[in-house]
Amino acid sequence: MQTVLIFVPNYFPGYMSGGIARTVLNTVEWLGDEFSFLIVTRDRDLGSDQPYDLPRGKWVPMGRSHVRYLAPDELGLSALADLVNGTPHDILHLNSFFDPIFTIKLLLLMRLGRIQPRRVVMSPRGEFVEGPLRIKYPKKKLYIELSRLAGFYGRNMRWHASSPHEAQGIVKAMRLPGERVRSAIDLPIRDAAAFASESPPQSRLRVVFLSRLTREKNLDGALRILQRVRSEIDFDIIGPQEDPAYWSECDALLKQLPLQVHARYLGPVAPEEVFQCLAGYDVFLFPSHGENYGHVIAESIAVGTRVLISQNTPWRDLATDGVGWDLALADPDAFARVLDELADQPPEARAAVRPAVRQAAAARLSDPVALENNRTLYSTI
Repeated sequence: MQTVLIFVPNYFPGYMSGGIARTVLNTVEWLGDEFSFLIVTRDRDLGSDQPYDLPRGKWVPMGRSHVRYLAPDELGLSALADLVNGTPHDILHLNSFFDPIFTIKLLLLMRLGRIQPRRVVMSPRGEFVEGPLRIKYPKKKLYIELSRLAGFYGRNMRWHASSPHEAQGIVKAMRLPGERVRSAIDLPIRDAAAFASESPPQSRLRVVFLSRLTREKNLDGALRILQRVRSEIDFDIIGPQEDPAYWSECDALLKQLPLQVHARYLGPVAPEEVFQCLAGYDVFLFPSHGENYGHVIAESIAVGTRVLISQNTPWRDLATDGVGWDLALADPDAFARVLDELADQPPEARAAVRPAVRQAAAARLSDPVALENNRTLYSTI
């Protein structure tokens, strides 16, 4: 059995970092009988200075993997080199392109010959999708060019994209031959519907935005859409604030919502509560600027809650099987029309579609091709 040594900036039990941790966990749960997974991460959640109540200096069992939680004094070049060299593995898997510690330091160690992994998988996790890439683009472009010139990316590296769209972004930005990039869509959680129970119908349409509150997730765009609706709507915002300046912009937009939109900010939610939380709404509004996968989209439809999203994700043609709508961000009125049409429906009619949404979601999420592509990402590198 091959051993995969995974470096990821943040991991469970933390939950403030978003979908990358969920992606890694789902991969482990699906493939943990075929590969041995060792995961290295920080000993605290994103934005926190409090470490988890977990052992230091040892591998901690978690599901079908073992996790090593690193304190700040274990993140230096020498400590990371000692960890990699002292951990037998067949494949080194990096889960960011721009992370300064869990990717860039390891690439530097490889370039200096301090570590010499035989095979490397690089998963940018959406960082080369056009919307997120354009945020602070000059700084990112400078690093891309400098790292290429420094020879950070050897022939033993397999590039991993979560969609053909992301693969095109990687090829273009890194000027790589297409065969260097392998597409393997992120794997969903198993049996998400089992984590949530039905909520009784409510008279007003219940809409949720659940994500990290960052510019690329486009909460401000969601609020501008809601300024255009004419119906009575309950709108809840759930997720961690990461940028105070951006939240100030959104807070100002909240104050400009029409009286018929009843909005609340509820803060972040723990991973084990996400499914039950999503099941309490009629629709998940998520006009993101770009997603390489979008686990929260999969989680929403898996529990029967339809999604109203942008076309900047791999989730397309949602209306064909009734799980939601994918619309162009350039047409916010189209988003508002969907919300008004849903609000005009009787509550019982909105609730009646949930079983069909769950059934269609199960068909979308149980794609054997996706599982095989993730398997071959490691087995044929």
